[in-house]
Amino acid sequence: MRCVIEARASIVSLIAAAFWMCPALSAAQSFPVKPVRYVVPFGAGASPDIVARLLADKLTHLWGQQVIVDNRVGVAGVLGTAYVAKSPPDGHTLLQCNVASSAIAMSLFAKVPYDQVRDLAAVSRIGMTPNIVTIHPSMPFKTMRDLITYARRNPGKLSYASGLAGTSPQLSMELLKLVGNIDIVNIPYKIGAQGTSDNIAGQVPVGITNFPVSVAPVKAGRLRPLAVTSATRVSQLPDVPTVQESGFPGFDVNSWQGVCAPAGTPVALIDKLNADINGVLRLPDIKSRMEELVMVGPQTTREEFDQFIRAEIARWAKVIKDAGIPQQ
Repeated sequence: MRCVIEARASIVSLIAAAFWMCPALSAAQSFPVKPVRYVVPFGAGASPDIVARLLADKLTHLWGQQVIVDNRVGVAGVLGTAYVAKSPPDGHTLLQCNVASSAIAMSLFAKVPYDQVRDLAAVSRIGMTPNIVTIHPSMPFKTMRDLITYARRNPGKLSYASGLAGTSPQLSMELLKLVGNIDIVNIPYKIGAQGTSDNIAGQVPVGITNFPVSVAPVKAGRLRPLAVTSATRVSQLPDVPTVQESGFPGFDVNSWQGVCAPAGTPVALIDKLNADINGVLRLPDIKSRMEELVMVGPQTTREEFDQFIRAEIARWAKVIKDAGIPQQ
């Protein structure tokens, strides 16, 4: 009799669990029921925007609903990220999360209106790319060593264009300034592509951007590349050395991008988003284009991406502390 009662209790528990799971499963199966807002917390033409528009086009065709890229610029991606963190957790508002607003910001800024781990759910990592240091072709420097030597002899006379404070390019250069014992003035831009344009025009002699932003003008000879910030060289520009090869062992900085959703989004829906986004990234034309942009890296499950983000938050907290970068 006791076994019968226990068996019945188990069945009731299973039925109850299934009952509570049904709405989540139903939401995943019917998603999307309206246009999807894909928030990019950086401006048009920036590396996250370039990648987001590639994904948005494919996802629009896959889902049969318009995926609208919404550029919400401000405070190194913090404003756009905060908007998504406060959005309904139904999958219809997604975030192009990134190293700046999802990792660096957690330690660099005194007041961040969200907690990456608590308020956002990791969906999938899109890829990783190095930053690249460039100069206007009229500058006399041929190598990163030349730039460093000049900067040491002429403190404060050179300036460099970067994106917003707290972005991966800006942090890369600040670290280079620290380890190279140089003083180069930062000229920040709300949109990284504007800084690249001024670097091309010669208005700012030095630039540093995510690789996808500068690869075209570099190949066209409009900018001269000095070094990439990754530990290894990039296949698209195999003759460009790394910062490590330029005399700074251990220097390794990559910018990464991914997709996040508001915390509380049903797990079944996140799994669907993960599967669909990873499927798009495996399409031959998208894979080829991502390789051209040097936005590469193994695809992840939602759990793997979550652990990666947590590790990045810890890593950048240590870098900011060790480098003595003041909180903003």
